[in-house]
Amino acid sequence: MVIHLTEQLEAHFGELPKTLFFEYRTLRSLAQHLDGTYDRKAAQTPARPLENASDIAIIGVAGRYPGADTLDQFWDNLRAGRDSITEIPRDRWDHTPYFSSDKCKGKTRSKWGGFLTDVDAFDAPFFGMLPKDAELADPQERLFLETSYHAIESAGHRPETLGQRVGVFVGVMYEEYQLLGVEQTLAGTPTALSGSPASIANRVSYALDLTGPSMAVDTMCSSSLSAIHLAVRAVQNGECEAAVAGGVNLTLHPNKYLMMAHGGFEASDGRCCAFGAGGDGYVPSEGVGAVVLKPVDAAERDGDPILAVIKGSAVNHGGRANGYTVPDPVAQGDAIADALARSRVTPDEVSFVECHGTGTSLGDPIEIAGLRRAYGDTALSLGSVKANIGHCESAAGIAGLTKLLLQL
Repeated sequence: MVIHLTEQLEAHFGELPKTLFFEYRTLRSLAQHLDGTYDRKAAQTPARPLENASDIAIIGVAGRYPGADTLDQFWDNLRAGRDSITEIPRDRWDHTPYFSSDKCKGKTRSKWGGFLTDVDAFDAPFFGMLPKDAELADPQERLFLETSYHAIESAGHRPETLGQRVGVFVGVMYEEYQLLGVEQTLAGTPTALSGSPASIANRVSYALDLTGPSMAVDTMCSSSLSAIHLAVRAVQNGECEAAVAGGVNLTLHPNKYLMMAHGGFEASDGRCCAFGAGGDGYVPSEGVGAVVLKPVDAAERDGDPILAVIKGSAVNHGGRANGYTVPDPVAQGDAIADALARSRVTPDEVSFVECHGTGTSLGDPIEIAGLRRAYGDTALSLGSVKANIGHCESAAGIAGLTKLLLQL
């Protein structure tokens, strides 16, 4: 409807951005924009830099992504431009009863995704876990524990050498493992599985004896970046000396695909066509990743490897946008402007942006509109790792950050 309205206005005003009605949500602001009196800068309220906020060093990173059990393999796949999307593996479930190439109630148009290998494998004794407890633990919990340990190792540390207070922050949005327990129970084998996301973070803190803040964060697709944002703040505020932060996402049940079909979110060709023509949805993907954070001055003092520096971050919400699942370009632009202000970085100092870039005909133009609001005419190179591995959902942000670290 809004695209049709924009086309009607174009007959009088010439070419207009397709995100027009997402940027100006009232008739008054739209009219002011069209007659040239709307002040974009006045509509933005960038945050002031945080006083005495220290830069935060990334001193370690680890992760697993579709087609890549290690970050070396991940980088090789990215450099070669490999497509890591496959049909749903048989060891997950048989997609045949759920798939239809046409839109049908109770069916999904997608039989594709990005998947990790050996998500059922785990070295319980290494982490001091009883086998019977490990069998019932959500695979996301086991994977993030392994990845956190590997991230600490990559920083040249053991858990006990990171500091007295180390925080753990993990982004997660799906808890589908419980559904398998329900199915087992209905089949005659009563099986009770925990469904607490907090256990993913708490397991790391417990197993590695880390005593800083420990929490799971669910802000949907931004979960892992929100977790890193909270970790950065905790380190800056002195709540912890260092932090492990990231996200995890597994697709363990066809429920996700049926839910996506209900909302019309799935890509009919099983690909994320980031910033490309014809994208009609996204393909879900698995991933797990973690970074180790520490103040730059402490990292330099301790001789830690500094992979990159986080100078600032910001989080907001679009409020009441044009739809519950529709992003807001004004809010996105404001969040970027806030992050730049807190970083004491000007737009012209930025040359590359790793984007969300899901490959949808609505979301991508809105993201571009948000970038334009924050960066103006600055020439930027844009990227989105989703074109290679799909949308890792709660691990999407850490996947993009990991790609950026590998580029650096």
